Amino acid sequence: MKTILLIEDDAFIRENTAELLTLAGYAVQAAENGKLGVEQALADKPDLVVCDIMMPLLDGYGVLQIFNQNAQLAGVPFIFLTAKTERTDQRRGMELGADDYLTKPFSETELLSAISGRLARFQHLKPDYDLRTGGLGEFLDDARAVGQLEGLSADRRAHAVRRKQDIYNEGDEPARVYFVQAGRVKTVKTTDGGKELITGLYGPGEFFGYLALLEHTTHGDSAVALDDAELVYIPADDFRQLLLRNAAVGQQFIRLLAGRVREREQQLLAMAYNSIRRRVADTLLHLHAQTSADPTASIQLARDDMAAMVGTAPESLIRTLSEFNQNGLIELTPKNIRVLQPEKLRRAHW
Repeated sequence: MKTILLIEDDAFIRENTAELLTLAGYAVQAAENGKLGVEQALADKPDLVVCDIMMPLLDGYGVLQIFNQNAQLAGVPFIFLTAKTERTDQRRGMELGADDYLTKPFSETELLSAISGRLARFQHLKPDYDLRTGGLGEFLDDARAVGQLEGLSADRRAHAVRRKQDIYNEGDEPARVYFVQAGRVKTVKTTDGGKELITGLYGPGEFFGYLALLEHTTHGDSAVALDDAELVYIPADDFRQLLLRNAAVGQQFIRLLAGRVREREQQLLAMAYNSIRRRVADTLLHLHAQTSADPTASIQLARDDMAAMVGTAPESLIRTLSEFNQNGLIELTPKNIRVLQPEKLRRAHW
């Protein structure tokens, strides 16, 4: 059952509207002014708010501003209810992010239709999007509709990046988030001793470059195309809208990004505690999973790049790969590596 928070200072309208919503199958929370309404919402978050504008203590505009600024309440669908009919009042409400605007007197049908329509829109986001098969565009279309993100850029063309081309450098100010549509990109951190460490390898359907925007810092590593690649750029302002303007959109977008954060943490833990053989095996399994659904596909990655991913010297990597090759776990050629027995690699204890 969906919960509606009704904020209305007129007792007669509040009681009759609450009764109507209850009969329509909604759970109703009622508050006689904006201050009490905000307190009620913080104690028990509603699915939608119907709010009068002209009220004592805190008017409807103030209530909506508090909702927008509160991480717990931001993005809750919001319908203004008012006797005012001037276009300037409507415009102010919409600029603040209201989802609809009903003028008193309103009919029962108008109110119920507005509520059901807004709730239906906010349920439109899918639980998951296949980013490898056009899911980014689908998500952005849904985000624009659900979150009323009219300012979201419609430019989603892919930008061609040549192999070995720098995408951004360590210390650069972040201007956008990157989405890999085709090809592969590595992110690289250079140590004080000049050693290169690969902090991430990104293929089709993956985002990168967003940590600096989240942390409000410059880029902590550099990004370089490993192959001829196609990247979709998400401007910084769009990125912030997707995270902040609507709670449902922000939560879904975070889910699309979160896997890489967990993977990076696991990579750092593995480099700190696992043996070289275990790290090489895990890296091979990760790259094998990224190649394609074809179990016979080979890994094409320079030995120096793989050594940087593992966090070891190229000589140590080559020695370990040779041992795996002799044990029949992989097939090794000068340019390619094919994992022959992934389960044995996964179960092995080095």
